[in-house]
Amino acid sequence: MWLAFYNNEGIGDVLLLTSGNVADDKVKTATKDNVTVIYDEDTDEAVSVNLFNVAEKLGLEGNGALALSTEQVKQVNEMIAAAGFDLTIEVDNSPKFVVGHVEECRPHEDSDHLSVTQIRVSDDKVLQIVCGARNISKGLNVLVALPGAVMPSGLIIWPGELRGVVSNGMVCSTRELELTHIEDYPGIWELAKDLKVGTPLSEVVEYYA
Repeated sequence: MWLAFYNNEGIGDVLLLTSGNVADDKVKTATKDNVTVIYDEDTDEAVSVNLFNVAEKLGLEGNGALALSTEQVKQVNEMIAAAGFDLTIEVDNSPKFVVGHVEECRPHEDSDHLSVTQIRVSDDKVLQIVCGARNISKGLNVLVALPGAVMPSGLIIWPGELRGVVSNGMVCSTRELELTHIEDYPGIWELAKDLKVGTPLSEVVEYYA
């Protein structure tokens, strides 16, 4: 899954694509024409692509995270191939902030403040998420940032580990979502019981309007 970002005012006419993190000392790059690909040195896997001077061709506008259209993705892949790279970009524009239901919650074995949860985020998907909020508990409806979500701070949520335990997302507070006009509480956002699992954040905000 690739994410797209564009900030003409901040860094110029460059489309930034990323599919994960890599340590600064493990990076290697290759540039051909107007395309730079960034690889993980250990795995040779492409983790980022920068495409230069693309705004006019792709019709890019605005700043920040972008939801590329099918046609734009096609054009991006054509540009990458034309530059001589064997790489195909695929994007997922489904909502990345959704209602989840905490089905299980247990203490982390190697922490005195973390909990390991199993959270249902759709009818057919349950994610394991490590959470540090004191008010997390079984039975809550919560707002989950799925892998690929971009927080208002710019932080990208990727699968990872906390104290050796796999975590596939983040349980959010209104403060982290910059929604303190709805509720201003230091813990995670405890949502109404009648909100359906998988409901996107936009509809949750409307619910509380």
